[in-house]
Amino acid sequence: MLWGIAMGASALTNLLAAWETSDRIRFVALLYVLGGMLAFPAGLTLARLVSRGRHWETAFAAAFVSLLAATLAFTGGLFALQYRSYYAEWHAPALTLTWAFEFAFTMLTALYQFVVLGVRLYFPLGFAALVAASIWFARQRR
Repeated sequence: MLWGIAMGASALTNLLAAWETSDRIRFVALLYVLGGMLAFPAGLTLARLVSRGRHWETAFAAAFVSLLAATLAFTGGLFALQYRSYYAEWHAPALTLTWAFEFAFTMLTALYQFVVLGVRLYFPLGFAALVAASIWFARQRR
């Protein structure tokens, strides 16, 4: 839960500067909180599997990469699902060939937009939390 709050706080600090309405800011911050909350157990499990029986440097690197990948994947996935639900109104009926193309390309577009526009919301607080969590994980493994 702390990881999700840290990711949401990182997004919130970047969005408060000058961005849309307060409702949209809260929604995006909540999206980052949920993405972080879902990602932490998966990232930690993956880091434990990768670093089992290895030195602390390997544990640090495993935690860093695993938490980074899981956080980006879960938050990007939630972003893509929300993006898709918005555009679903204008798509073809479900389970048709046209719908399949629209679904695939809408999801790919959403992921692209998340990488281009959404990843920057993790800096600097999210990156600092990633380093701190990786150090915590590596120290815990000793």
